[in-house]
Amino acid sequence: TALAGIWQELLGVERVGRHDNFFELGGHSLLAVQLLGRTLAVGLKFSAADLFQAPVLKELASKIHFQRQPSVPEAISVQATGSQPPLFFVPTGSGDCSYVLSLVEKMDVDCPIYALPWPPFNAVCPQTLERIAAEVILAIREIQPRGPYRFAGYSSGAILAYAIAQHLLSLDEAVSFIALIDVALPANPSGISPTQMVREVLLDSFESLDDESFGVLERFAGQSSIAQLLEKAKQVGAIPLDRDLHNEVLMYEKVARFHEALQAYQIPSLPIEIHQFYATEALFSSRARQAETSLGPEARSPMRGWDRVLSREVITAVPIGGDHVTMMSDLENRKALARAISAHLTAIRERDL
Repeated sequence: TALAGIWQELLGVERVGRHDNFFELGGHSLLAVQLLGRTLAVGLKFSAADLFQAPVLKELASKIHFQRQPSVPEAISVQATGSQPPLFFVPTGSGDCSYVLSLVEKMDVDCPIYALPWPPFNAVCPQTLERIAAEVILAIREIQPRGPYRFAGYSSGAILAYAIAQHLLSLDEAVSFIALIDVALPANPSGISPTQMVREVLLDSFESLDDESFGVLERFAGQSSIAQLLEKAKQVGAIPLDRDLHNEVLMYEKVARFHEALQAYQIPSLPIEIHQFYATEALFSSRARQAETSLGPEARSPMRGWDRVLSREVITAVPIGGDHVTMMSDLENRKALARAISAHLTAIRERDL
């Protein structure tokens, strides 16, 4: 009954029967991640693999384990079993870990895989990436109390993976593998505020609008808050009129706070190796809006600027077809990425045995 109630909210349906299929009702990877998070929060635990193997409500309910509600956000189990140490994926810079489900589906590794949570963002204390990393490590150690640890992260969220590694190394733990999926190091302090950056991301999501409506939003964005921009988007038809914007506003405000922490992070040189899985094509906006950027020309190089803090000898650069978005969204590119991560993870494991 509890699971059916969560399905109703997430899928926007009035009634869910025991023989209904999550994906046939409109479920997809992003909603699957939200489902896993919502159920964990009320003490119902199952893995992403359970959902994909048993998407019918009655079947999925039979796989659920009951547990006390956690005091800290829990990692989401994507692949439950394996003989090797776990691989932890970090959410993107927008807090999204839905990419993990579709990527892991194409990977071939003998280890449990988890998607790490974003911690609650304290509105009073100023956020630092070090503090966020320390909170995420609480969820990691619930699963794996001691190293060596293995991490992967996509986009700017991968810098959080690096900060987590920094914190663990300071505790004398070992980090044996870090996969950075197309993340460049900022060359200079950015002149764009985190809120401004989030407004740009929002505008990008509305690029399918006609020129007149997009122009209205673009002019309005310069002087508006995130909540005001979302409300304006609803007025011009970019967002359905009946959609409740409360959760979206909270989410984008969290994104702004995360990027504030990113901007303040002084990236150290750590005694580790990294794998940079970089997109071979440049990403262009269809509106050709050239926003200011803090990324230097090396952001287009295979090492994505990481050779400014690490020696070239410890960086393995692996080309993946597509641009920053299509390397993950395009099936063939995603297969290539999954195979590449799997192969390098296995090679590191065999080398260290």
